[in-house]
Amino acid sequence: MSILSLIKRAPKRTSAIVAVLTAVIIVPLSLHAWGPSRTLYTTAAPAGHVTFNSITDNPVQGYEPNFMRIKDASASNSTYADSIKVVPGKEYTVFVYYHNNASTHLNASGAGIATGAYVRAEIPAIVNGSASSVTYIGATNATPTQIWDDVTLTSDSNTYLQMVAGSAHIYNNGATNGATLGDSIVTTGTPLGYDALNGVVPGCSEYSGYVTFNVKATQPDFTVQKQVRLAGTTEWKEDVTVKAGDTLEYRIEYKNTGTTDQSNVIVKDVLPAHVSYVNGTTTIKNASNPNGKTVSDNLTGDGINIGNYTPGSNAFVKFNATVGPIESLECGTKTLINTAKVSVGDNHKQDTANVTVNRSCQPNECLPGIPVGDVRCTPPKECKPGVPEGDARCVTAPPELPHTGPVQNIVAFLGLGALIASIAYYVASRRAHA
Repeated sequence: MSILSLIKRAPKRTSAIVAVLTAVIIVPLSLHAWGPSRTLYTTAAPAGHVTFNSITDNPVQGYEPNFMRIKDASASNSTYADSIKVVPGKEYTVFVYYHNNASTHLNASGAGIATGAYVRAEIPAIVNGSASSVTYIGATNATPTQIWDDVTLTSDSNTYLQMVAGSAHIYNNGATNGATLGDSIVTTGTPLGYDALNGVVPGCSEYSGYVTFNVKATQPDFTVQKQVRLAGTTEWKEDVTVKAGDTLEYRIEYKNTGTTDQSNVIVKDVLPAHVSYVNGTTTIKNASNPNGKTVSDNLTGDGINIGNYTPGSNAFVKFNATVGPIESLECGTKTLINTAKVSVGDNHKQDTANVTVNRSCQPNECLPGIPVGDVRCTPPKECKPGVPEGDARCVTAPPELPHTGPVQNIVAFLGLGALIASIAYYVASRRAHA
């Protein structure tokens, strides 16, 4: 019998179901993964016991072991497929067909009626590359007691999937047509049923139906940027050069770059040694506080909660700090690294801004790591009488000559005498041989 004639002869409540199934699944794809391996039947020779989705030539569904499909929720039913690429921000509809293949005549004795029938789906929490979503259908008196089929999901990056609450519905010719199923369909499972959602499904195609539910693809992500500037200037930078005692302004920007709301965003700042926080200077600027608002000084402690943010929204946190007094700094060039940390749930990110400070070494002062007295230490300055120390007219003192005392003088005198005596002896000996 043709599909068209089936649609014409179907009851009114069935026509909508058949229309969907006709648009969805006419192609008998037996290559896709399903299980377990089981006895298969035909429409002309159905099963003699309760078993689900084992007909190979269903005029509407086609190859019943392949009973799960997925499509973009906004696309037509003709786009249902065995695989799909999920994109953050989009919603997808999952289709699951169910059919107790027991012969109709077995219903009278109860031998063909499924009891404890249920449907359960597994949706991967994260897709990066390729992953499978699996649906299980079963009943306490079915053989096998549980069957499964899957669809393939792909993504180019970490994409999170979550069922849309309240989106699961069942469609059939019975009293449960259009009923909402529990969200437990993606956890422990939810009962199927014809007259009620009580797990009772008689045998034969007139008691078959399908279930749909939606999943949302999201990509929670955010960025954090840390910048600094010298107080009184206007340009924010990643690195600035300052002097000891200068006041700095730091800025932290958080931005929700994902596709889902982010709640309880925590911002914390870690100051380096020689940089001190100025109390009462932390402010936040966001959609709720467009003109800025002073907040807790706990920014440099445990951090502050800056609230909740929708995709695309952001916030700026600013505060002041001072560079330590010159005497607290080692001489030479030193880079002071400040780190901002942002946490959203279990996700943590950070960024840094650098402050470079240069302090000249004082006389006889050595750079860190160089021992006192090393030639690389700064030599002292020598000033003329009346010129204050540190004056530009002071010059590097010349190295001192060795000191001499009485003992050294005697030794020198004796050495000179020995030299003169040697010369005299040489001259005398030359004369003796002349």
